[in-house]
Amino acid sequence: NTGMYDRILVPVDGGPGTERVIDEALELATLTGAELHALSVIDTRDYGTLPEATWLTIREEFEREAEQALTTVKTAVGERAPLTTATERGVPHEAILAYATEEGCDCIVMGTHGRSGLDRVLLGSVTERVIRHATVPALVVHIDGDD
Repeated sequence: NTGMYDRILVPVDGGPGTERVIDEALELATLTGAELHALSVIDTRDYGTLPEATWLTIREEFEREAEQALTTVKTAVGERAPLTTATERGVPHEAILAYATEEGCDCIVMGTHGRSGLDRVLLGSVTERVIRHATVPALVVHIDGDD
């Protein structure tokens, strides 16, 4: 591939607007001949503060959401671009940056916020931190949360 990008990373949370972010990444992949990497991060920061039974229930829910988000990506992408999907656990922005480095991703496509309310603020800060620390270009897709 002699395109501008070889591997485009799309962190997904399955919230509203995910499709818009995927479409943007897919368009870029199609234009540049890049392969897509979709990453779902399960946030493990709250492990220590919860009773184990509670945490296990939440973790199952998180894992189901992660799986669903990746399924959404697979459906949207279909045969239009090569796709790799992965689930990581950890602090979201750290996991995203580590994955980008390990997999040699040369562009990161992200939405500006997540679901609503607090999540919106949190994902906003994840996107912000990724952009601030990324050593590769980041494309930010504005999501207004009403889709």
